[in-house]
Amino acid sequence: MSEGASLVMESSENGTDLSQDDNGTIVEMPEDTILSQQTSVNLVPFIGQRFVSQDAAYEFYCSFAKQCGFSIRRHRTRGKDGIGRGVTRRDFTCHRGGYPQMKLSEDGKMQRNRKSSRCGCRAYMRIVKRADFNVPEWRVTAFSNIHNHELLKANEVCLLPAYCTITPDDKARICMFAKAGMSVRQMLRLMELEKGIKLGCLPFTEIDVRNLLQSFRNVNRDNDPIDLIAMCKKLKDENPNFQYDFKLDGHNRLEHIAWTYASSVQLYVSFGDAVVFDTTHRLDAYDMLLGVWVGVDNHGMTTFFGCVLLRDENIQSFSWGLKTFLGFMKGKAPQTLLTDQNMWLKEAIAVEMPETKHAFSICHIISKFSDWFSVLLGSRYDDWKSDFYRLYGLELLEEFEEEWREMIDKYGLHDNKHIISLYALRTFWALPFLRPYFFAGLTSLCQSETTTTFIQRILSAQSRLDRFVEQVAEVVEFNDRAGSKQKQPRKSQKVCLKTGSPIESHAATVLTPYAFGKLQEELLLAPQYASFVVDEGCFEVKHHTQMDGGCKVICVLCEEQISCSCHHFEFSGILCRHVLRVLSSNNCFHIPDPYLPSRWRLNSSSSINPLSNATREHSEKIQLLESLTSALIAESIETKERLDVACEQTAMVLSHIKDLPRTTQSANDIVYNCPSDLILPEVEDTDGIVRSFTMGTSHEPLTSGKLKDRRPRDGIDITRKRRHYSDSCCGHFEHDSSDCPMMEGDNLNGDALGYI
Repeated sequence: MSEGASLVMESSENGTDLSQDDNGTIVEMPEDTILSQQTSVNLVPFIGQRFVSQDAAYEFYCSFAKQCGFSIRRHRTRGKDGIGRGVTRRDFTCHRGGYPQMKLSEDGKMQRNRKSSRCGCRAYMRIVKRADFNVPEWRVTAFSNIHNHELLKANEVCLLPAYCTITPDDKARICMFAKAGMSVRQMLRLMELEKGIKLGCLPFTEIDVRNLLQSFRNVNRDNDPIDLIAMCKKLKDENPNFQYDFKLDGHNRLEHIAWTYASSVQLYVSFGDAVVFDTTHRLDAYDMLLGVWVGVDNHGMTTFFGCVLLRDENIQSFSWGLKTFLGFMKGKAPQTLLTDQNMWLKEAIAVEMPETKHAFSICHIISKFSDWFSVLLGSRYDDWKSDFYRLYGLELLEEFEEEWREMIDKYGLHDNKHIISLYALRTFWALPFLRPYFFAGLTSLCQSETTTTFIQRILSAQSRLDRFVEQVAEVVEFNDRAGSKQKQPRKSQKVCLKTGSPIESHAATVLTPYAFGKLQEELLLAPQYASFVVDEGCFEVKHHTQMDGGCKVICVLCEEQISCSCHHFEFSGILCRHVLRVLSSNNCFHIPDPYLPSRWRLNSSSSINPLSNATREHSEKIQLLESLTSALIAESIETKERLDVACEQTAMVLSHIKDLPRTTQSANDIVYNCPSDLILPEVEDTDGIVRSFTMGTSHEPLTSGKLKDRRPRDGIDITRKRRHYSDSCCGHFEHDSSDCPMMEGDNLNGDALGYI
């Protein structure tokens, strides 16, 4: 494509042109755009084009750039991986975009002015993250193909460094050819014949292959594994809680090795209910398979549980890895385990973790669609993929089975081996079959991207094995620090309220910002649904535009029994819009404790579980104690003097508690003397008003308005200036303040409880 035949397409909110440095908002694109094929095709990017991931958009634009005669690079982003919503915008630019910058050397002198290919080219493509029907996707919102330099010819563009890449499969082939004693030229010729391409048209050159082989020779396959074991032993000596295990083969060479850290074991206790076991990466230099166990914490951040290196990819190797991991975690298997579609691993999990629900990551399945179906379906490929996404997200099994048959008939895929395999394994990947199990959001495409990004940080195919262990430790330590910083109690943590619902206000004081955001999404959609009483404690909930169907909700608050046929709570640990609609319609103003899981709470702890049978009757007091602890930490870390006093006094209190008898008393016989001025996180409403929740005893309600710490002066009641409501009670329906069980025996009336 010549420089004159360039194309510029951009979009902005006010209809004016967008420059590459524009930071304005991006206009919403029409809904009739198509989900683009992520393989190399003769298409030009256009506004509204959609991709399933950043990588798919990058591959498409890279293919387009190669056809035009230039290469691309990743430029700026908006957002940050692992925090909040993650990256929400990405720019891809021409490799000659921008200008070279002079850098200072370590001694403060300017480096010599090396020549650079950058000349300020403004060709770029911008993608923005959107989520339709809870399926995240990336849309093209700006595109420019104007270059201020000459574009390369087809025989020249292949020499650009961006296109001289060697895929993992090609690396494995080259490694195998080298073991067979083949020369580099023989390798290249054989690979050209295998791929059916012309001489000299491989995406890499002879020099690239020689550099790869040299990097393999730089590693010591005999000594490095020994150094790895020695490194693990050293870490074990430094920290007895560090755990590792290994297996040697018949020739006394390292066959398998696995390790985990003390912090990882501790995190697994609280967040090991849903786990991802990623085995899609290899250390090519050592010809070993890398397996990484990760999960997600109560703040939605990726947590590291363990790592394993396996010499072979078979049932025996995977079984050893799973047994070792269970040994690290004291025999506790996860409730759910997400992996790639590996049949050997599937068999090993069925044997070693029979009680665990095993599922396949949908991302790994989707990544194969272009190879499986793009040529077969041709122009209908995009329509088929849209139909598949809709099938994947259905709620009812009957709907899935019926519409799957309709899809096969529509596209004539009755004899396709991939379709047959997908259907046979549907219980491992289709959401209608997975919703009754808890996955903590790990099945979402967004969370899969975050997990992949985390694993990429610890990957270095050419590093030494002992250095690899250090790399993993550094990444885990960095991730733990980032998580601790995000979880650190703050004196004023603002949360934006969007509905004004008492349920929302209550949840904001209990859940982490990540979990509260998920619940808030459901709360915002709840008013769109209608609730109908079918029987006592049984409701039918359906969208206001829906004539038939709907979800069946069971809600018996006196027995703390809530369920919905959509299984959203079982799947994510967050109540669905259907249940929230029923709670609102029945004048329930807070969510019962069992449906605010401890793993999503601000103070998630495995040692204190307020929802367990033994402590359920004291759950409110335990929540208050957790809040007091958070406030104590927040106040103590201000100065060293405060911290010293806090440590000293806390040790005295703990010693006194240990001396008390362990007799069992009923909840009504226990007296709690707690301060009434504990300030919980501030909540900011959408109108900008900051609401600060104050919690005292279990009978003191939440207050609104920004209140300062109030202390009684001269015996005067500081609450006398507050306005009162006369008919408030605990929030449960079917009774009023006159017979409220929480007020019984305390000589309190509705006015004493109704502060706002």
